[in-house]
Amino acid sequence: MMDGKQEWRQRMLNQLRQLKAAEKEMYDRQIAAHLYRWPLWQTARTIAMTVSRETEVNTLPIIEQAWREGKTIGVPKCDPRAKTMSFRRLESFSQLEKAYAGLFEPIEKQTTPIDRDEFDLIIVPGVCFAKTGYRIGYGGGYYDRYLPGASAVTAALAYSFQVMDDIPAEEHDVPVKFIITDQGVLHCER
Repeated sequence: MMDGKQEWRQRMLNQLRQLKAAEKEMYDRQIAAHLYRWPLWQTARTIAMTVSRETEVNTLPIIEQAWREGKTIGVPKCDPRAKTMSFRRLESFSQLEKAYAGLFEPIEKQTTPIDRDEFDLIIVPGVCFAKTGYRIGYGGGYYDRYLPGASAVTAALAYSFQVMDDIPAEEHDVPVKFIITDQGVLHCER
């Protein structure tokens, strides 16, 4: 199964890298617009979200919008040795440093922890998604270990071409409940 996931991941990453900058910006704006109109975003007070990489939906303007709306944003801090992550409150992009796997993570001395139970919404990253909410991420399994037991609503941000009818999934994989794309909000059915 892992070979299948690796192939899917590589194929989609290649497709994402071919996305023209102007097209990506347009999709990013459409996804953000659908997100801001989504009732679960509007009522969420504390949101978990990663700082995006170059091929991902740009989360920087989304984080800024959340701050303008008075929301609390938590970003992940990975522990590669234990293969776990925790979330820390981000109040400024100056509180970030380039860390594990080239990700921007919170500087521990400048940020405070946010407990998993404090989140209303957890936005989960991924490379490709099934309409059922299963996802193929970057292969670390961090979210599949973090999400069990979380009471928050889970969602992902994705370009519509990243959403397939089905993808390889394993027993330990944790699906998201919603996927917000450039075409709207998809409620994942299993």
